Amino acid sequence: MVQLTINGKQIEAPEGTTVLRAAELAGIHIPTLCNHKELTPYGGCRLCIVEVEGMRVPMASCTLPVGKGMVIRTETSEIRKSREFILSMLFSERNHFCPFCQVSGGDCELQNAAYHEEMTHWPIQPGWNNYKVDTTHPYFVLDNNRCILCRRCTRACGELVGNFTLSVAERGAASMIVADTDVPLGESTCIKCGTCVQVCPTGALIDRTSAYQAHDDQLDEIKSVCIGCSVGCSIKIMVRDNRIIRIEGDWESQVNQGLLCEHGRYDPITESRRRITTPQIRKNGKLEPVSWEEALSTVADKIQSLAASKHGIAAIASTRLTAETLAVFKDLFVDKLHGTSVTSIEEGAPTASVTRFAENHEAFEGKLDILRNADTVLCIGANINRSHMVAGFMFKRNLSKGTRLINIDPESSELDYLANIALKTKPGSDLALIKGLQAIIVREGLGRSPLKLTDAGKLIKEAVSASGISHEELLQTAQLLAHSISPVILFGKGVTAQRDEKLIEEIYHLAVLIGAVDDERHGLLSIKGESNSLVATLLGMDTAFTLDGQQAVYIALGDDYVSKSLMERLSKSPYLVAQTCYESRLTEQADVILPVTIWAEQEGHYINLDGRTQAAQKAIDPPEGVRDNVSVLNEIATRAKMTIQPDWHKAILARKSSVALN
Repeated sequence: MVQLTINGKQIEAPEGTTVLRAAELAGIHIPTLCNHKELTPYGGCRLCIVEVEGMRVPMASCTLPVGKGMVIRTETSEIRKSREFILSMLFSERNHFCPFCQVSGGDCELQNAAYHEEMTHWPIQPGWNNYKVDTTHPYFVLDNNRCILCRRCTRACGELVGNFTLSVAERGAASMIVADTDVPLGESTCIKCGTCVQVCPTGALIDRTSAYQAHDDQLDEIKSVCIGCSVGCSIKIMVRDNRIIRIEGDWESQVNQGLLCEHGRYDPITESRRRITTPQIRKNGKLEPVSWEEALSTVADKIQSLAASKHGIAAIASTRLTAETLAVFKDLFVDKLHGTSVTSIEEGAPTASVTRFAENHEAFEGKLDILRNADTVLCIGANINRSHMVAGFMFKRNLSKGTRLINIDPESSELDYLANIALKTKPGSDLALIKGLQAIIVREGLGRSPLKLTDAGKLIKEAVSASGISHEELLQTAQLLAHSISPVILFGKGVTAQRDEKLIEEIYHLAVLIGAVDDERHGLLSIKGESNSLVATLLGMDTAFTLDGQQAVYIALGDDYVSKSLMERLSKSPYLVAQTCYESRLTEQADVILPVTIWAEQEGHYINLDGRTQAAQKAIDPPEGVRDNVSVLNEIATRAKMTIQPDWHKAILARKSSVALN
């Protein structure tokens, strides 16, 4: 620890800490604009200057490391005068007409910094620029007239997301934020994650989905969990008048550290499906609104009459539902009604084979954090540029720093253009390919642990023949993996959907062979699926959904979607009950519809892909007539004269998990 003095206050700070961070830890405010705690210190705006005893000129505190015995002053008359001049120059460079800006009135860091220095006017006339405003993007607007060139957006796009879409063109006063080679933002390589908008301190990047709807001090902030996928990003839901205004990433989160993807930030805001708010029953071939009393009694009577039948009832639930809901669902339809086909809408495709392999092993998968420090990532069957995007950000941002990427996928993807090695294999050849990589590493004597193979040469030939990959490419891939210091193997549904436990076993053996998995490291991670995929599989709801004479199907869909394949199977059911939120092909065919809450209208727990349990908070109240998912299931059980009080914590521990739960 380093001892120093700031404004007469003696404090301690870890060695290597900047003066700005040390002051923040001590509760001392130093104004800044270009600085952001998740970004590398830049020192561009100079607003955070401080006096340091023994130094000739004021220093930028955001880039100055603390030193033993430092004496620092942050609020001297000279410093305040310099800050006012800096702000005056910033206001003069562009058209900062505050009354017309959506972030004016407390949300703009530039305006707030001016008020902090007691500025009431512009000492220097502005440049009266007339830069073109880019409105081509579906989610936000780029207005260089309001930009202060702090470069937070460009740094966040590269340092945090690893996309490098935004950059600065021209020089000096003509500098401009541009996308790619100065193309319209809506036609660029932007992946619509919105990180640039969240870090922008002014109105240069405007969120068009929430613009002019409220200032921050008019919003209620509810911390919750994104249920878009199994990464389980922590979010802040900004609410006004029982309406979600916008969604932001939580910078304090250990999972995503403030990052979100397009699906987590914008999909809930732009939801356009038509809501169902009244129970309905099909009568004379037509769905008609009914009371909750009639709807629940009808469903309870139906399932109770079928409970004793050998092929009575099948049930299927969304993996976007809370752990509490899934536990009640399983208890009702498996333990009480003895349903013959009870599973999730994912049918275990992302999790079943991994969990079966885990039954004979200790938890063998690692945490998301392993992706942040990997020097080589082998990505197989996981297109993280389309799903689980935040997991991809964790290593994509390091590719420019030397991290190597190997992408194995029969289909083309955006990862191919970033990868050092991109292998386009034949479908179904993954097992032969993995064994071929093992064989080369063993034959070359590059393995870090012993692995017995009967005929390495034969395995290599089979890998080349089955996969369509040349021997040279296979050799190059194996050598790159074997020479890595901290490799990680990331695999997804392209692997797990094959439901081949042997394939999972061989991937595990490869991970051990290259040192990705040992007593200290767990550099193996599978992309699970939707938000509670892991919970569903631990509850045993991971089998294929089949109809074999069942007289009724109950589907707890919530706010999820139904695939075309599943809809075709559901359409063959003689009687269909849909517990759902929105109108869809499912509700068109349902015999009973029970309207329930969406994700933001309920509370509950989710366990993400690396085993972290997180609580989601209720952000808004549901429409009148809509009920909570758990209460609907409990009410049906009560009317069917059944008592269900499952302990979801205990229920998920009945089966071994591939990741350590915490």
